[in-house]
Amino acid sequence: MISLLEAYISDIANGTLVLRLIVAAIGLVVMYILGRLASKAIDRHYEALVDRLGERGVNITAVNLMRRIVVLSIYLMGLMFIISLFPSLNSITITLLAGAGFAGIVVGFAAQKVVGNLLSGVAISVFQPFRIGDYVTIQGEYGRVEDVNLQYTIIQTWENKRLVIPNAVISEQTIQNWTIGEPPVYWTVDVGISYDSDIDLARKIMLEETRRHPDVMGYEQLARYRRGLAHGDDEIRVRVIELADSAVVMRVGFWVRDRPTAFATGCDIREAIKKRFDAEGVEIPFPYRTIVYKMPRPEKLKEELGEGGAS
Repeated sequence: MISLLEAYISDIANGTLVLRLIVAAIGLVVMYILGRLASKAIDRHYEALVDRLGERGVNITAVNLMRRIVVLSIYLMGLMFIISLFPSLNSITITLLAGAGFAGIVVGFAAQKVVGNLLSGVAISVFQPFRIGDYVTIQGEYGRVEDVNLQYTIIQTWENKRLVIPNAVISEQTIQNWTIGEPPVYWTVDVGISYDSDIDLARKIMLEETRRHPDVMGYEQLARYRRGLAHGDDEIRVRVIELADSAVVMRVGFWVRDRPTAFATGCDIREAIKKRFDAEGVEIPFPYRTIVYKMPRPEKLKEELGEGGAS
């Protein structure tokens, strides 16, 4: 410490310390400018690729990861340059690194999750189970992938909330990606009818109301995506899927253009079926419960009444 102080006093006397501080300040400014320029250059390259290949042809997740790595590398090199300006700092840095063996082990164990998130973020960017802009279902939540950084993946849910999930956690989850592959989605609506109702009439109503909805895909729309589709077949099916305790459960399946459309379409069809069932006498039952009250035997009842009267 004394030698370090003597070195600084000598630098001040020689006028080199002030020069080194000025160079260090300039280095900080240059480091910041280079980081900004590199980020903008990557953005321009990304925009050029989008113009040539389209948004789906460019992996924006990998672009964001590259931007962060390049900027971080520039900052680290700038920091190393500033340290190199002060020889006394070099010796202190080497001493600290040499004496930090045990502390490094402790910090390493503590930083396992951080490193795991970092590696998982790189793996997500490389293998692309999902990309920024994809619609996914994860942990029971449906939403749009808003960002994938080195530590977290951010999901914008349909309620406009943000799920911030560590990359190490999301890499171990089963993810349903609605964007990968063909956009059309097969959706189902379940309706229960009473055992006394006419199944054929219920099927007819469910088919008619489903075909009437403007967002349900017909044969011409489906033929663009599904090969081997029979002419005139719109893939709408109504089947009995369960004989439940108090209802015959029927399911209608249909195709819509994408996952965001599916939920609202299912709600509309469910409401339309309910109104048609009410109008045409198809009963949607509610659970019935029969309460059995067990009366005591006559002799037991006389004994209880006799005891009550005696008292």
